[in-house]
Amino acid sequence: MLVPLYEAVYERLEAGPGTRLLSLGCGSGLALLMAAARGATVCGVDRDARRLELARERLLPEGAPGNGTRLGLGGPETVRGPDGPAFTLITAFDPLFSAGAGSRGLAQALAGAAACAEPGSPVVLAGWGPQERCAAAGAFRVAARLADPMCAPARWRPSGRDDLENLAREAGLAPDGSGRVACPYGYADLTSAVRGLLSTGAFDAAARATDEEQVVKELTEALHPYLRGDGTVWMPNVFRYLIARV
Repeated sequence: MLVPLYEAVYERLEAGPGTRLLSLGCGSGLALLMAAARGATVCGVDRDARRLELARERLLPEGAPGNGTRLGLGGPETVRGPDGPAFTLITAFDPLFSAGAGSRGLAQALAGAAACAEPGSPVVLAGWGPQERCAAAGAFRVAARLADPMCAPARWRPSGRDDLENLAREAGLAPDGSGRVACPYGYADLTSAVRGLLSTGAFDAAARATDEEQVVKELTEALHPYLRGDGTVWMPNVFRYLIARV
């Protein structure tokens, strides 16, 4: 669903041959795959071993040359060798990345990644746009409401106007431009929409705090306003990205 965001950032920063990309919260690797197709050397890290394995299948299929691609479970230290070249572009596209640990955890991750980059390199942060322009916010509010804040904190919260700028400064980075991109969430039917949203991990805490059946029931209800006459589900969203500099 975030392909338009990836394309807009890569086009603006002219990612291609010579780019050495580090993706924080790379998930199942689609953004890395798109950068590699443009000629970039890509590395990605994530804390979810299952999603990272999907990225490995996409980017490092058995028998294929690695071409410098590295994937690591954890932080940037897992993919950069002691004598490896510094990264020239760092991305944190996933708005849910480290959300459970709060902004301090993400700021620390960004600062650690920035230490592995060449001076002046861009660091791209992504987040939700205004709630009134993000139809998917209603679905993610279900996750936040059902999660137990003491035992299973939600990974989603509304974005404030200056959240990305504040996060960049907390990580010791200098903001240097921003943009907005339309990223609609579209699904073939209601079942696909529920399955797709559950796969983001945003509802894991809610399922632990209640049960998956309750989560599915309330998520389905939240999606009904976006069910179209042909059975498809369509949720217009706007995402915002910030470019900061190391």
